[in-house]
Amino acid sequence: MALGGRITRLHAQTVQGDPDELYRDREQSASALAAERIWNERLAADARDFASAWKLARLRYWLGTNGPASTDEKKRILERGIEAARAAAVAMPGAPDGYFWMAANMGALADAHGLRQGMKYRSPIREALETALRIDPAFLDGSPDRALGRWYYKVPRFFGGDLRKSEQHLRKALTYKADSVISLLFLAETLIELDRKTEARTALEAALAAPDDPEWTPEDTRFKGQARQLLTTVR
Repeated sequence: MALGGRITRLHAQTVQGDPDELYRDREQSASALAAERIWNERLAADARDFASAWKLARLRYWLGTNGPASTDEKKRILERGIEAARAAAVAMPGAPDGYFWMAANMGALADAHGLRQGMKYRSPIREALETALRIDPAFLDGSPDRALGRWYYKVPRFFGGDLRKSEQHLRKALTYKADSVISLLFLAETLIELDRKTEARTALEAALAAPDDPEWTPEDTRFKGQARQLLTTVR
């Protein structure tokens, strides 16, 4: 019993000091905040720590979109996510990670501000995503194309939005991962706006049938919930 207790304590100490393990447990706020603290300290100690910078930006995106109830706190976290992403882009300008997570945090921050104030982020978001796309179109299973597809869906037409381009980018993203829950959900939403509800229903059913990605299980669970709810409205 004593040996077992010692092993348990040693494992807890290992996990406590491993931000990657803590990030995998990000649905627990204590784990997410502990990982945030570790990566933040590492980046403060070395401004060119690329891995800590982009992982910190990714985690702050999670915290900003899943954590705080307060809009002001959400904005603060996402602004710090943008700072971390910029540090990653400076540390390694030839990698897509910093640009992609910069765009992700900006997009969430734009949503938090609302349409009128959030529109100021539209050009920087697009530029960051196009940079990530040029560097590596296959990054995170086609995430630059998926995010650009979402950009063209959400931005008003007068400011550059285009549902046809949204569909094109989302279908391109699906060539990298045909069973991506998030890409299928976003495609369905675009198709609904294009008044192609039969195709949208097919995409939603595919999203619900897709296996969860082990790296993105918390996100896939949430997106499947949205797909399930949206499916009830598609006739």
